[in-house]
Amino acid sequence: MTSSSLQNLRVAIVGAGPAGIYAGNILTNSVVEAGGTVAIDLFESLPAPYGLIRYGVAPDHPRIKGIVNSLHEMLDAGTTRFIGNVEVGRDISIDELQERYDAVILATGAIRDAALDIPGIDLEGSYGAADFVAWFDGHPDVPTEWTLDQREVAVIGNGNVALDVARVLAKHAVDLRSTEIADNVLAGLEASAVTDVHVFGRRGPADIKFTPIELRELGEVPNVDIVVHDEDFAYLEGLVPSNNQLKVMLRILQSWRTRESTGASRRLHLHFYHSPVEVLGDGKVEALRFERTEPTGEGSAVRGTGEFREIAVQQVYRAVGYYGTPVIDAPFDEKAGVVSNVEGRVKDAAVTGDADAPVIAGLYATGWIKRGPVGLIGHTKSDAMETIAHLVADVAAGRLGAPTVDGDVLDVLDEREVAYTTWDGWLALDAHERELGANHLHTRERVKVVPRDEQVAISRGALVP
Repeated sequence: MTSSSLQNLRVAIVGAGPAGIYAGNILTNSVVEAGGTVAIDLFESLPAPYGLIRYGVAPDHPRIKGIVNSLHEMLDAGTTRFIGNVEVGRDISIDELQERYDAVILATGAIRDAALDIPGIDLEGSYGAADFVAWFDGHPDVPTEWTLDQREVAVIGNGNVALDVARVLAKHAVDLRSTEIADNVLAGLEASAVTDVHVFGRRGPADIKFTPIELRELGEVPNVDIVVHDEDFAYLEGLVPSNNQLKVMLRILQSWRTRESTGASRRLHLHFYHSPVEVLGDGKVEALRFERTEPTGEGSAVRGTGEFREIAVQQVYRAVGYYGTPVIDAPFDEKAGVVSNVEGRVKDAAVTGDADAPVIAGLYATGWIKRGPVGLIGHTKSDAMETIAHLVADVAAGRLGAPTVDGDVLDVLDEREVAYTTWDGWLALDAHERELGANHLHTRERVKVVPRDEQVAISRGALVP
């Protein structure tokens, strides 16, 4: 590879969450180390950066601040230009980006719920966890109100999203006042009638997908009792945990079996070996029907026992996974919920599913839209490294065509009257939110601005009183 092949490289990245930001940072470092130069434009459909870190993580997770600080440093370095409030596929097309850049990287992630195909799942009172998470995180494109007028609610799933949803539902609003939670969300939680939150997992306690710190935090929520059931632990006798993380989590769960009830006003029930088969109700959710499961003895696999149970609940939140967010006119595998790709090189949509399908020169993918919505930040970095390695190799091998259209993409957006936001605009919005927090009745680090038009106005300099 010669440095001349990497001179004046122009790359567009679609999606300003961790996947997109890490890809930009890794690309910049790779090109600079090789003696080249690169200009990166980072497009985001929301007015603010950080994706699921801002809009997909519960507000009571202060350790996320460290990740945000790291992402901030990468964008603040000035090597990547943030262009927010731009919907690629609507405001500007993939083809138009490919005409203006040597390469385009899709990093749109996954913000929609995976389906749970059981009868009654569409009854009134049944929701996708992603929608609820978006609400309590102040996402600008969801309704500002959420009805929490029922006492008994169910969360289906045993991953970190399910745990976040259950904790927010069970937690008293007063204990969220110190977070960056939006005022409309805080008001909604203060009016909550919830007293019992039931979390259901198809497998056993040894197969939960939580992290130890989040599980431990669950047991420390004020005025909330944790309820577990002895029958769910029968299969653990003689089990040797495969790693320290599982060992810690099982120790936490076991300690809850002997913990006395405090008479708290809310309870969080953890149910294992429950496979949902139907949501019951006459027009609205009234109960959930489950089949009791048991281990098969082969890894984490379970099978139905033929024993069925019904548990009364009036709301259901399914947290069984996310589904990828496609970009208009970009190849997309509907079944897998990912951009069709080979190690980050996007494949031709006409031959999706064929392992030998030709790749589209100059079009790449990284993050959840590349591999599916699994894994943590560390996986996102390794994903980006793989994709960027292929991009750099393709540049060196002369596989990419040069841009065919000159000029700044911002000129196109201006001509179309797209109210895009910039990094300086985000700094203004960030400062505004922090000021709201400092001056709030319940002093906090920030208070999120929720309406999109207000975010855009502040970012573009027209501060809303």
